[in-house]
Amino acid sequence: MSNFYNKMSSVYAKPMNKRMTLQEFSQANQWINGENDTLSINSYGMPQSGSTVSQRESSSFLPVTQPASAPASPVGSPVAQLLSTPSNITLDPNWQAIKSTVRERNAAMFNNDLMADIYFIVGSPGHIQRIPSHKYILATGSSVFYAMFYGGLADTKEEIEVPDVEPTAFLTLLRYLYCDEIQLEADTVLATLYVAKKYIVPHLARACVNYLETSLTAKNACLLLSQSRLFEEPELMQRCWEVIDAQAEIALHSDGFVDIDSDTLQSVLGRETINCKETILWEAAMNWASAECNRREIEPTPSNKRQVLDSALYLLRLPAMSLEEFANGPAQMGMLTLEETVDLFLHYTASNKPRLTYPTKPRVGLKPQTCHRFQSCAYRSNQWRYRGRCDSIQFSVDRRVFIVGFGLYGSSTGAADYNVKIELKRLGRILAENNTKFFSDGSSNTFHVYFAHPVQVDPELFYTASAILDGAELSYFGQEGLSEINAGCVTFQFQCSSESTNGTGVQGGQIPELIFYGPTSEDQ
Repeated sequence: MSNFYNKMSSVYAKPMNKRMTLQEFSQANQWINGENDTLSINSYGMPQSGSTVSQRESSSFLPVTQPASAPASPVGSPVAQLLSTPSNITLDPNWQAIKSTVRERNAAMFNNDLMADIYFIVGSPGHIQRIPSHKYILATGSSVFYAMFYGGLADTKEEIEVPDVEPTAFLTLLRYLYCDEIQLEADTVLATLYVAKKYIVPHLARACVNYLETSLTAKNACLLLSQSRLFEEPELMQRCWEVIDAQAEIALHSDGFVDIDSDTLQSVLGRETINCKETILWEAAMNWASAECNRREIEPTPSNKRQVLDSALYLLRLPAMSLEEFANGPAQMGMLTLEETVDLFLHYTASNKPRLTYPTKPRVGLKPQTCHRFQSCAYRSNQWRYRGRCDSIQFSVDRRVFIVGFGLYGSSTGAADYNVKIELKRLGRILAENNTKFFSDGSSNTFHVYFAHPVQVDPELFYTASAILDGAELSYFGQEGLSEINAGCVTFQFQCSSESTNGTGVQGGQIPELIFYGPTSEDQ
């Protein structure tokens, strides 16, 4: 964040160079999390009692002791508390005597008119709030506020207008500066990150980024990528790319994808490792173009959509589609010129292929990795039998991965077909399932079965992999199982599952392989 802070030091009183209005911030925040989760943490990043953290347990935060008791506050959500009328503690002329620490005394001044020497007029027209503050406290917590009140260009006005910041976000900033507390909500976290960057409060900004990372899913990854680029957060960008690459189809079909900026769109369309068919990228680009036409208040005709896409259109790898996909899709949508359409058809069919303006090489995508948990396999005449019973194993990882499917053993008595139901669960909740088939050639090889979409698996949490097979009853089974395995850059740990009713466990049984997308040595 240091580069951003250096850029901001000379423009403390001005709005940041934004691409989003306050209304757009609110719209963007709606895609962060499907629920209105609240995260309340102290200044060191530790969740406090009553807080909810999406996706990831609170163990990801540093275990520190909560500071002295905070001032009493009314029951309700943090937003409701922040927007409440400033407290009036002057009814007790000796109020200082009941505040035993500096933190408690400073916290008593939060959103309080008592001794206030500066007022902020925060928000856009129609959503303005007048917020009392105290210069000394603000200046000790932010170099921007220090320059504003005590620097060479100090502002002497009693009121300062801040039209580019949401009142709730500004109050979240003040709560941190006064009370050493951070209270974040899904629908205001982006606005809070903005104000933390604007006033150079790096710890609050880092807490916002941590919250966004815990809330990251395929459905909001593209929009968060757009915002992480705006806020210059490379780590959050990398997390977004991991999700977008692995779960591209879900990410590109998400409602929030059409709201990304054009630079982010070009990054997505030019991505070499994005893991989906080219037709999915074409559909996503057309959806974005239609939305952009609406934003510009022009009719979403093919020519207008091509105009708003501009050079991004040439990042689509149309020649990587099959002839049938191209003929039934792009060739009939009116987006391409007649010359382009003819040249592409000739590329598919002619020996002497024309030069194209579209990339011809298919995307690399992601390479699946495999975690094999057995050191050997065997078969015996009375094992392994399948009669509707479940083979199941629990596992955890030390880094985020995306489970693609399982490797399974097949028949030990010759070639056979199997029907199989595979599931991935977390705390009894089904995250993904698939009823599919595979053919076993009678060898001791493993045979791969897949979910419809890769499933995100977060670190330090236990998940359950299950399979119910129907087919030749006698099959190979694994032996000499390991409880901990390093697969590339990821460490897997295995435990026996109470759902396993067919004998599978850590030491032996079925589900010998977990197939996944994850970090590689090249990513390090």
